[in-house]
Amino acid sequence: MSIEIANESGVDVDEASIVSAARYTLEKMEVSPLAELSILCVTLEVMEDLHERWMDLPGPTDVMAFPMDELDSSRRPDAPDSSPALLGDIVLCPAFAKDQAKTAGHRLIDELHLLTVHGCLHLLGYDHAEPAEEREMFGLQKRILGEFQAAVAAHEARNVQRDVDDRVLGIAGLDAPRPGETP
Repeated sequence: MSIEIANESGVDVDEASIVSAARYTLEKMEVSPLAELSILCVTLEVMEDLHERWMDLPGPTDVMAFPMDELDSSRRPDAPDSSPALLGDIVLCPAFAKDQAKTAGHRLIDELHLLTVHGCLHLLGYDHAEPAEEREMFGLQKRILGEFQAAVAAHEARNVQRDVDDRVLGIAGLDAPRPGETP
């Protein structure tokens, strides 16, 4: 799966982590590994322009999704015989998301993960215009985001344990030589 990210927002964000959230979402949704996705982080001004131009709504927003014409938006990814596709673009506005994160009581990266999952689902044909659609999309979003966060926490816990184990082995004189070192 090819996921490219460009940060033109002026806000320092963990780009690799955002790509991980997108990759996790697309894998959970069983999107072809040949699919391509682009993520762009933009300023408030750029997002405001996009929001007004494409949605005819005033002011900036947090996330917008632009599916590619090649993706049949009437075909959900869980439909049989899904094929590789250029999924489209997700546009994130970290400056806008920063205020939302503060209001929600979590970190900016947590908000950007949520918005990335949300954007991926939009690219895959999910919407929240009607109450039933909203329940389905937001339920799926919550499940995927929770599973992603649990996977990240487990990975971080393994790394912490590995570091502790390495220190204990080092103190006991049982540590293995590092690459390039001689025993």
